[in-house]
Amino acid sequence: MAKISASMVSELRGKTGAGMMDCKKALAEAEGDLEVAVDILRKKGLSAAAKKAGRAAAEGLIVSAGEGGRGVLVEVNAETDFVAKNDGFVAFAQTVAETALKEAPADMEALLACAFPGTGRTVGEEQTHQVATIGENINIRRFVRFDVASGQVVSYIHGVGKIGVLVELATEKADDDRVAALGRNLAMHVAAANPQYLDRDSVPADVIEKEKEIMRAKAKDSGKPDEIIEKIIVGQINKYFGETCLLEQAYVIDPDHKVSKIVESLGKELGAGIALSRYARFQLGEGVEKRTDDFAAEVAAMTK
Repeated sequence: MAKISASMVSELRGKTGAGMMDCKKALAEAEGDLEVAVDILRKKGLSAAAKKAGRAAAEGLIVSAGEGGRGVLVEVNAETDFVAKNDGFVAFAQTVAETALKEAPADMEALLACAFPGTGRTVGEEQTHQVATIGENINIRRFVRFDVASGQVVSYIHGVGKIGVLVELATEKADDDRVAALGRNLAMHVAAANPQYLDRDSVPADVIEKEKEIMRAKAKDSGKPDEIIEKIIVGQINKYFGETCLLEQAYVIDPDHKVSKIVESLGKELGAGIALSRYARFQLGEGVEKRTDDFAAEVAAMTK
């Protein structure tokens, strides 16, 4: 058997865009012949993966995995909603989430380098393999992982993977069922209300100043005197915090109370402190340019 060097694998990968493990296997099968290895990868569809990787992928799934005080949220994109419903794609996305939960990678690079269970490939190589197998660009876009020493991390997935939320509640009474129940309700609140910050201390100073400038300009246009304007701004900035900060929002399940009061109330019931310490919200495809294919035109072109 021909000896397969790292440089040979690297060269084949550069030619085809296929994963490292796929390149190594192809070279072994080709007994070290680079051109034969290229043909092997082409026949398997793996060399097409690099071209597909440049196409916009704004559909897909948001998935979660977790237990107790650990949780992870992952967005995996595909080009079409049809592929997002494919059993193989769903299984791939869920396995990525479970891998991120177990291995605790520090960033996306570390996640892609993790072993993908049962394949002999890394997560990144399996992603390339999925592109070749399914025939669309697939991209593990982002993930977030929470791990609280004492508390609960609760997830909620809305709309068949269109929105995903993680909520972290820190408390010494983590095993109480009421903590998990509140966590789920708060996660549903986050999905619906889409807060931008945890609390007013989390809002960057420059963002607050920009909002005040806008409020001040509007007030001046209305002809109000300066001393009145400053009082108006105080009220308006508090309203802004109430709209954008999770702990200051009106709780969607009980709008007469702020989220902070709901959390505080459970703490009193438990007889122990409880804090909503952080949250994450992913909305599928946000910020990604979506494809605008004309399906009718595409079918017509295929029949000519």
